[in-house]
Amino acid sequence: MTEKKISVPSVSVSYARNGSSTKSNALGMRPMQERAYEKRGEQYLLIKSPPASGKSRALMFIALDKLQNQGIKQAIIVVPEKSIGASFNDEPLSKYGFWTDWHVEPKWNLCNAPGSDNGGKVKSVEAFLRSDDEVLVCTHATFRFAVDQFGVEAFDDRLIAVDEFHHVSANPDNKLGLHLGQFIARDRVHIVAMTGSYFRGDAEAVLAPHDEAKFDTVTYTYYEQLNGYEYLKQLDIGYFFYSGSYADSILNVLDPDEKTIVHIPNVNSRESTKDKIKEVEHIISALGEWQGSDPATGFQLVKTPEGRVLRIADLVDDDPAKRDRVSLALKDPAQKNNRDYVDIIIALGMAKEGFDWIWCEHALTVGYRSSLTEIVQIIGRATRDAPGKTRARFTNLIAEPDASEQAVAEAVNDTLKAIAASLLMEQVLAPRFEFKPKNPDNGPALGYNYGEGGYDPNQCNVGFNEATGHFQIEIKGLVEPKSKEATRICQEDLNEVIATFVQDKTAIERGLFDEELVPEELTQLRMGKIIKEKYPDLDDEDQEAVRQHAIAALNLTQKAKQLLLGDDGSTDTGGGRGVDNEPGVNTALIDGVRKFALDMRELDIDLIDRINPFGEAYAILAKTMSEDSLKQVAAAIAAKRTKLTPEEAKDLAIRAVKFKKERGRLPSISSTDAWEKRMAEGAAAFVRFKDEGRYE
Repeated sequence: MTEKKISVPSVSVSYARNGSSTKSNALGMRPMQERAYEKRGEQYLLIKSPPASGKSRALMFIALDKLQNQGIKQAIIVVPEKSIGASFNDEPLSKYGFWTDWHVEPKWNLCNAPGSDNGGKVKSVEAFLRSDDEVLVCTHATFRFAVDQFGVEAFDDRLIAVDEFHHVSANPDNKLGLHLGQFIARDRVHIVAMTGSYFRGDAEAVLAPHDEAKFDTVTYTYYEQLNGYEYLKQLDIGYFFYSGSYADSILNVLDPDEKTIVHIPNVNSRESTKDKIKEVEHIISALGEWQGSDPATGFQLVKTPEGRVLRIADLVDDDPAKRDRVSLALKDPAQKNNRDYVDIIIALGMAKEGFDWIWCEHALTVGYRSSLTEIVQIIGRATRDAPGKTRARFTNLIAEPDASEQAVAEAVNDTLKAIAASLLMEQVLAPRFEFKPKNPDNGPALGYNYGEGGYDPNQCNVGFNEATGHFQIEIKGLVEPKSKEATRICQEDLNEVIATFVQDKTAIERGLFDEELVPEELTQLRMGKIIKEKYPDLDDEDQEAVRQHAIAALNLTQKAKQLLLGDDGSTDTGGGRGVDNEPGVNTALIDGVRKFALDMRELDIDLIDRINPFGEAYAILAKTMSEDSLKQVAAAIAAKRTKLTPEEAKDLAIRAVKFKKERGRLPSISSTDAWEKRMAEGAAAFVRFKDEGRYE
C-alpha cells in the first residue's frame, strides 16, 4: 500500500450538526415528515427531499390519513425496483405517538412476489382493487401494465404514490408519465410524488407544465437535512483524472479505512476494460491478499499489508446464486447498525437509489454517469447520519484524454459533464437563496442574522436564517417575478434552471475555455435563451426575473467558493485540518456569500451578470488535470468555435435595444466595456444578416 493518496479538489460544505432533522415530534414525525403531513389534504402533492430524510415514512402518515379521513378507498405505492419495496414494510407507528400502525398484507407487497411484472402480478393488482384491503406495493413496471390492462378509471378514488418520481417523464414514450397525465386529466385519484433529486438532470420534463402546476410542493433541502444531523458535519464533492487503467490508479483515491461504495464503469464506457470480473479482481488484489469468502454472507475477505481483514461485497459477479447471497446479506436487518459487517461494496448497476448503508463514508464512481440525477442518487448513499461518521465524500474518477481524436472528444464530454455535476451539487448543498430588490423601505426579517452590526438600511444586506437554511439577499436592479408560476420557479426550481444551464455544452465550453468570452454572453444571452425555451408561457419580464434569480444563485455560490478556496482555486480538502479532522477555512458557503456581498458593498444585478459562472470550475480543473491534457481539451473546443450566428446576433440586438431604453443611446462599437462592445457588434451583425435575407 505504497500508493500516494491524492487530495481530490472538491467543494467542501460543513454543517452545524444541531440534531434537529433526526428529532421527532409527539406523533413520531421528523421535521420533513411533519412538513409533508401538514399538506396531507392536498389532492396532488410533490415531495422533494434528500435521500435518508424519511420520505417513505412521510408517505405512510399521509396515506393513513387519506384512507381514514379523506374518503380514499385504497393506497397503491409504486416503486422503481423490487428492492425499494422493503422501504414500505410494516411500521409500528403508534409506538412513537401516531394514532395507528402501517401494515401491508404480505400478499399485497408485490415486490416480494415471484413472477413477471406483466403476468401474475397484474392479476394480483386486479384482485387487490376488488378487495377490502387498503395498501398495495408494486414496481413502476407492474403498475404500468396494470393501467394498460384495466384503464385509469379502475383506480378511481384511490391514492397513487410514486416513489423516485424522477423516473417519470412527460415524453409520450414514457408510459408512466403518460398514465399520470391521464389520471390528472380524469381527476379522480390523489397523487403523492416523491423524489430525492432537486432537478430533472436530463432534458425531459417529468410532467407537462399544466399538470405540474396542479401539484403542491413540499421542499426539504439538503442543507436542512445535513445541518440537522447529529454526527455527519462535512461533505466533499470532487473529481480526479487519471491516465492508463483506472484499476492501477484507484488506490490513489480509495482509502481502505473508509467505508466505501465503488461503482465501476459501465462495460460500454471509455473507462471500462470490457472485463468487469477482472476489474473487480484487480481492485481486490490491489487492496491486499485474498483470504477466501465468508460462507454465511459471500463477502470476499482480503488481508491488507497492515494485517487488517477487509470484508468486501461484490455485486458485480453475474453468477445469480453468488450475487443474490451477497445482496441478501447486505439487506440483513440484524446487521443494519453493525459498522464492522462490511467495509467495501463493489457494484456496477446496483447500490444506487434506495440502497441504505448508513456507514458509507465514500461514494467512489469510476467513469462519468450520463444522468446527473444518478449522480445525486449515488452521493445520497454517503449522506446517511451514523455514530462516529463526521465526514463523507463523493469522488468521480475520470480518464484523461489521449492522443486519438475520438478519444479526446469523448474525454472532453466526460470532463464537462463531471464539472456540470460538481457545479450543480454545490447549488444543491448550499442554503436556499431568497433574493429581494434593494428598496428604501426594506427592513430586517424575523429570524435572520445580518452579521456584525445587523441590518444596514444604507447598503445591500445579506441575512441568514440558520434554522431554515435560507439566505435573504438584497440586490440592486433585481427584477421581481410577477406571476404565480414565475414566483414558484424562483422559490422552488432554481436548481432545475441551473441544471439545464450547466449541462448546456455551448455555455460550459465557452465559460471554461474561451479566453475572449464576455461573461454576459452566458449570463444574459445563453441563460436567457434557456429560460425562454424552458418556460415559453412566461412573459418577457417574468423570464428576465427567473434568469436573474438563477444567475444570482449560481454566481454567488461560485464567488463564495473562490473566497473560501483562495484565488488560485486551490483547496486542501483531504488535509487543511487539525489532527481531530476539524474543517479548516472552507467551513461553509455562508461565510463566503456574506463576505463577497460585503466586499462589494452594493450588490447589483449588472455586477453579478459580469461574473463568468465557470471561472472557479476552471481554476480547479487546471489544478486537477495535467497541463498537456488541459491543452488538448482547450484545443479540441477551440477548433469547434464558430463565428456569430444569425440567432446569436438577433439575441444581442434585442439586448442592444434594451440598453438603449435604459441609457438613451445605442451601445458603442468602440466602448471600453466588453459587453457594450459585444452588443454593438451583435446589433451590426443583425442588420447585416437581415439585409442578406437570413431571417426570412
